Amino acid sequence: MAAGRQCPGMGARMVTPMAYALLEQLRPRQWTKNLLLLAGVLFSVEFTVTSQVLRALGAVTCFCLLSSAGYIFNDLKDLNSDRFHPRKRNRPLPSGRLSLAVARVIFILLMIFGLGGAFLLGAGFGAVAVAYIALSILYTLLLKRIVLLDVMCIAILFVLRAVAGVEALHPSPQLSPWLLVCTLFLALFIAVVKRRHERMTLLENAERHRSILGEYSPELLDQMIPVVTGSTILAYALYTIVPLTEEHAPPERMIYTIPFVVYGVFRYLYLIYRKGKGGAPSEVLLTDGPLLVNVALWGVVVLLIFKLW
Repeated sequence: MAAGRQCPGMGARMVTPMAYALLEQLRPRQWTKNLLLLAGVLFSVEFTVTSQVLRALGAVTCFCLLSSAGYIFNDLKDLNSDRFHPRKRNRPLPSGRLSLAVARVIFILLMIFGLGGAFLLGAGFGAVAVAYIALSILYTLLLKRIVLLDVMCIAILFVLRAVAGVEALHPSPQLSPWLLVCTLFLALFIAVVKRRHERMTLLENAERHRSILGEYSPELLDQMIPVVTGSTILAYALYTIVPLTEEHAPPERMIYTIPFVVYGVFRYLYLIYRKGKGGAPSEVLLTDGPLLVNVALWGVVVLLIFKLW
């Protein structure tokens, strides 16, 4: 009797670590990147249309599944090198807390449900989803080992998210080229900053963890960061006043959002150079209070501008 009562408890103790390791492997904090898909419904001023909002949320869900599939594929491929990384070695796969067999099965299921749901939302959105996961896999297999193309690939993945957010809507609104330009430079900014953090954190172990890091000297990265920083701010400033933007809000109001973008970029740089952060952009966004408040205020101002116009 006593032994029989202990079995459920023992099973729970075995299942809980496995479930926690699996959830950690999916990297839910990284799903914040997929909130970019909501830009389509926001800037097309269709956030008051219930059907469009539901389609946008469905699109975010599909990309969360696909991005988690990409993370699993990446960790399976980089299993040995991640064991030399001071932070990544504690992930479920490198640490052995999640078995390779379970990870492979979850990867297949995420791909099936992610791509299946994407094509249910429409052929156009499904095609962008296929391009996204294909580029993610190509990045893991090849592009992450080619200098400069690695950061460009990361930026293009963000651009595909922005395109997907527009394609998910029905009917799809006109895709602003300036939205893609802003997304590209912002993603480049984040990617270059992340490379600098990895280079400075790993030091002599940088090439051992990832050979491409040896191609990025701190001096080179410190020259690249000001270029993408200025380009990001300038691209957004131009975006607020181009004719395509004026269809949704007059430029004399949209320019009021520029200070929030400038502060957000400068705050991120402060966290990089003074606080040693930047290795995990999504964690920085979720844990830094001033940055969270700034993003929230930017969103409120944009909504007010669209509502009052």
